[in-house]
Amino acid sequence: MDPTLAAVLGGVIGAALALLSLGAMMLSERAQRKIPESPEPIVPNGVATVLSVLRSSAVVMGPEDQVLQASAPAHVLGIVRGERLVVDDILTMVRQVRRDGEIRQQDLEIVRGRLGATQYVSARVAPLGSQLVLVLVEDRTRERRLEAIRRDFTVNISHELKTPVGALILLADAVSEASDDPEAVQRFSDRMRIEASRLSQLVKEIIELSRLQGDDPLENPGPVDINSIIETAVDRCRIDAEDRDIKIVVKTEPELEVLGSADQLAMAIGNLVENAINYSPDGTRVAVAAHPIGDLVEVTVSDQGVGIPSSDLERIFERFYRVDRARSRETGGTGLGLSIVKHIASIHGGDVRVWSVEGQGSTFTVRLPLRFEPAPGQTDSSSQAETATILTPTPSEKTKETAS
Repeated sequence: MDPTLAAVLGGVIGAALALLSLGAMMLSERAQRKIPESPEPIVPNGVATVLSVLRSSAVVMGPEDQVLQASAPAHVLGIVRGERLVVDDILTMVRQVRRDGEIRQQDLEIVRGRLGATQYVSARVAPLGSQLVLVLVEDRTRERRLEAIRRDFTVNISHELKTPVGALILLADAVSEASDDPEAVQRFSDRMRIEASRLSQLVKEIIELSRLQGDDPLENPGPVDINSIIETAVDRCRIDAEDRDIKIVVKTEPELEVLGSADQLAMAIGNLVENAINYSPDGTRVAVAAHPIGDLVEVTVSDQGVGIPSSDLERIFERFYRVDRARSRETGGTGLGLSIVKHIASIHGGDVRVWSVEGQGSTFTVRLPLRFEPAPGQTDSSSQAETATILTPTPSEKTKETAS
């Protein structure tokens, strides 16, 4: 072989070997520098199916605090947005459980939205395998509110009963000390009758309200003529209205019937008419009207009284809530009348609303479903069975706000 050619071939081979060696070194260094990636955690089979049937909000968290799986209630409750758990207290619990593997449970308050609505929840966090964490959140807001209502109810009953009972004790002592003064005895005894009557009315309304709050369906509902109900309610209050020169104007339409309890509806409308008279100046007018709107009948009671402040409109249907307590004591009000109206309307498948302006008066409107005659060939019993379903409020109807 030519020496020159051999030299050239040797140089090419040497260069190729050098390049291969350099490439191998670079690949080796790159392989050494590369950090092996950990496999993405996998949610166990069946977890998604289990989460979909849970009533509570459920979230599966990964090792980097990312949301791997979340049930629909978790999004509705607002604890999950995208792939993030947005409640810091729950996220802290997740990190603690991941660190030591112990199950944790805590009651929390969550402030949602710009309006600052507070929700009360119970959070339970537990490990799910070696890398995952399971979060279960129960919304306890409604339970807390019901507990507060029951607590307030007990406190209010104690306070309201204490007032007339205390007055009766003082009046009895006064009668005993004034036994030689017939005029004083007569005056104190008249006052005792007033307080005893108020106490009797309060106990009666407490019992009636407790019965109505069960939201039980009506027993043996029957056809009720709205015009007869209004006539009964007006007659009950006519004497008090005449004593104060208050004119009651009634305007109704014929053949307005609902299905329900005549006694309860008469109590509801009567409470509204009585309130209208009690909170109206002498010489004014109270208007009672009834007219159909679609498949409903609206019964309105309007007065020209003192009106209700806008800040109190949302609370006037609460038990024992009174806008003017001094005026309520003067008129003998118990603070339960409007709450009874609300529950009676709800039991009959309707609602009650109020419009009021201070100094101009108030208008209360009770809306009830009309009763329709059975179709040809349909028996009365089947018609009543179908209509009775309207009278049984659904859970959403029980809790909805009736004051607009």
